[in-house]
Amino acid sequence: MSLPDDDNPEDNKSEENNSEDDCSEDEIPTTARTEQFSKLFCELEGRREDEQKQKIEEMNEIVDEMDEEEFESIFAKDLYNKMSKMIEEKTLSWGNTILLLKHVGYCNELKCLSCYDFDYTLLSERMKEMIIDENEKKKEEKNEKFLTDLCECYALLIYQFSCELLSIIVPCLLKAASKKEGNEETQKEVKMALLALSNIKQWDLLEKELYLNGITEVIKYHQDNQNLTRLAYQSAWRFLIKRFYNDESLEDIIVNDLHFAREARRELEDLSKSVNWKRKEERRKETEEALVIRRWLPEIKKYIYLCTLWNEECSGLIRSICQVFHASRDIYPDISHACIISLGIAAEKRDVEIDVLQKNGVIDVFLEKMNQSTFDYKMITDCLYFFSKISERLNEKEDEEKEEAKRKELKRKIFEKMEEEGYEDIIVGFHKVFDFLRRQYYYKLSLDFSDYFVNF
Repeated sequence: MSLPDDDNPEDNKSEENNSEDDCSEDEIPTTARTEQFSKLFCELEGRREDEQKQKIEEMNEIVDEMDEEEFESIFAKDLYNKMSKMIEEKTLSWGNTILLLKHVGYCNELKCLSCYDFDYTLLSERMKEMIIDENEKKKEEKNEKFLTDLCECYALLIYQFSCELLSIIVPCLLKAASKKEGNEETQKEVKMALLALSNIKQWDLLEKELYLNGITEVIKYHQDNQNLTRLAYQSAWRFLIKRFYNDESLEDIIVNDLHFAREARRELEDLSKSVNWKRKEERRKETEEALVIRRWLPEIKKYIYLCTLWNEECSGLIRSICQVFHASRDIYPDISHACIISLGIAAEKRDVEIDVLQKNGVIDVFLEKMNQSTFDYKMITDCLYFFSKISERLNEKEDEEKEEAKRKELKRKIFEKMEEEGYEDIIVGFHKVFDFLRRQYYYKLSLDFSDYFVNF
């Protein structure tokens, strides 16, 4: 998958605003929220620790309301460097720094924002040194709570992990995530630890000995005792599925032991019941349930792409993806499009039978989307690719007579459904843009529109 662009807000700043000590509101694109946040931040200096804490709690409330553009403009390198200098000058305590950073990291990760300015800042280097120093202390001298807080903040905000830090952070966070007390405070601690773990990228390679027993225990214990919040449980799976991307040997554990497809299906269905799909609202005001659904879908996509041990549980997952698509299509286009991507991958995989897609409503989803995608060229491309794969697979004759009869019957059902929805007219209407779509979105897209038909 391609990485988000690492835009640097500093590139557009004027020279008079480059000083780290300058708290001028002109440093960032101003809105009522960014102005208020900057004002409160500048007021931290010269305050007692308890007064600073109160102001940071106010700042955290403002962060909750920020949209992505506001978030990126505020949490840029200058702010983190300023915080590092304040820590060095002892005008900002580590406790209050952690209170702010942990909330910033929580919002950054939960809302799937693309804010990477923490890397290569003075604060990230300072935190890295603190983590290493604290970890190297003798057991009786080590402050486990402080080390866990540092690891959570660092893991939630950093983009590129070093091997040295991973060997400290992963065991520390897994230990915090393994707490089994059911009280609200422990649940909050476990959720933050798992959320931080979930930010470790799939290309950050980890030895199984470092994480597998720990994360497996967390997932299994929840399946038996329901001790995690929905966000915490999703985060545990997100961490593990990212490891699956580089380690195929995890497949049996993920499919047959931990039952990812069954669990993801149930979570999608339960979360969907908690979302008001009819209410139009800005992204920053979304409920946590809608945000957690959005976080499940990329891991489901990876699972469908990687999984070869296809079973009935996987079929149920396909059905739940279709349900989320239908629920989200009018209000949350990014969620519905993520569903389309996962279902398109399923159509391409030989492990997924075409009749499973047909029975669970996948054909209906793409036909419906074709009828609505007149101006969404990316969506049209995804739909055309889907139908080209369906056509290709259905046109492959089977060796066994029984399977061949099954294939012909399935072709007939899909052909009749396409005819009922006016599919041929839709394809002919799009034919004139095939070359554009091929050049702009997918170079393997066929220019022969007959490749998108299921002929019977």
